[in-house]
Amino acid sequence: MISVQKLVQAIDQLKPLPRVVSRLVKIADDPQASMREIADIITHDPLITADLLRMCNSAYFGMPRKIESVQEAITLLGLEKVVNLVLIKCCRANLGRAQQGYGHQEGELWRHAVSTALIAGDLAERLAAEARPRVFTGALLKDIGKVILDRFVAQAFGMIDNLVQTQGMSFKSAEKKVIGVDHAELGAIVAKKWQFSDKLVAIIQHHHLDCEAARDDLETNLVYLGDTVGMMLGLGGGSDGLAYHFYGDTLKRLQITSQDVQEIIMGFSEHQTKIDILLEMA
Repeated sequence: MISVQKLVQAIDQLKPLPRVVSRLVKIADDPQASMREIADIITHDPLITADLLRMCNSAYFGMPRKIESVQEAITLLGLEKVVNLVLIKCCRANLGRAQQGYGHQEGELWRHAVSTALIAGDLAERLAAEARPRVFTGALLKDIGKVILDRFVAQAFGMIDNLVQTQGMSFKSAEKKVIGVDHAELGAIVAKKWQFSDKLVAIIQHHHLDCEAARDDLETNLVYLGDTVGMMLGLGGGSDGLAYHFYGDTLKRLQITSQDVQEIIMGFSEHQTKIDILLEMA
């Protein structure tokens, strides 16, 4: 079992998110947020502004002319896309590392996080979900606990894998039994430390839908389905791979058809080269 002291030490080893991120996450949840407020937050950080404009002018968006200001980026791309780009950039430092315990090479967990966030965002847009920014953020950061838990999983992988193989446990449940905490729980602790909303903390903690109450929540279901589709596409599954329970009634709850999912998969595959460009620029 992992001690509280070791857990705190491990969390402190994460690279802190820039203050602009927590402010953006909060304001993006506010439907009354203005373009001016978002632009003011971003422009106070020159490095983030420079990175944002570089991504906006990449081949991923293929804009007909060069974007030269945050305000212009918001006008042309929309508030939501601009906030998402800032989050993608600022989360790479933690998610881009290799994860030996989970079988991720350098950059694989990062690719999975960004890809599933884009997929979950697409699903949210199809449903006209009001809290699309929160869905994107939850999907992007759902596995932040793995960054911390990785070395403990590496040390105990044999025992965890044995429970998965012989007792049919999900990888998450086996983590909990062997180590005393699972990556989703740990991710929720990190989200609290970063002062995210209670709602976002809950999405990260329950993104595998193993809590029955979470299955009634639209946003958590969208993050779960984005994660599932990402694994179906072979995007950064790692050692835990598909060792999780699949809740087949998720599509019914979301009123999403299998045809919708197929269209998202096909669209994502078609744009994979452009997504690779975005990841390289971030």
